[in-house]
Amino acid sequence: QVQLVESGGGLVQPGGSLKLSCTTSVNINTFIALGWYRQAPGKQRELVATISRGSSTTFADSVKGRFTASRDNAKDTAYLQMNSLKPEDTAVYYCNVAPQPLDYLWGQGTQVTVVS
Repeated sequence: QVQLVESGGGLVQPGGSLKLSCTTSVNINTFIALGWYRQAPGKQRELVATISRGSSTTFADSVKGRFTASRDNAKDTAYLQMNSLKPEDTAVYYCNVAPQPLDYLWGQGTQVTVVS
């Protein structure tokens, strides 16, 4: 069974940094592209970053210049480095395939809370 497991969230002050991890239960190159999604309370889930099999990345305008995405194929893990965090980045962060996520791949996500 294919699973994606997110980790690395936490509580951080504005301006702080966190690095999220997404570990796959299969060879990460199985996925043409992985996406980082987030869902804030009362809001729809949104795609904030993608990283392709070839490590090309895209970012939502709201995080561009602050977030970077990377992957370690040997560890079957994708990462989201989040810098200069803002309160509006507070959300549960998930990874899934991109640009069309698969319902059965949604995991529990990892909570990111940015508060003074």
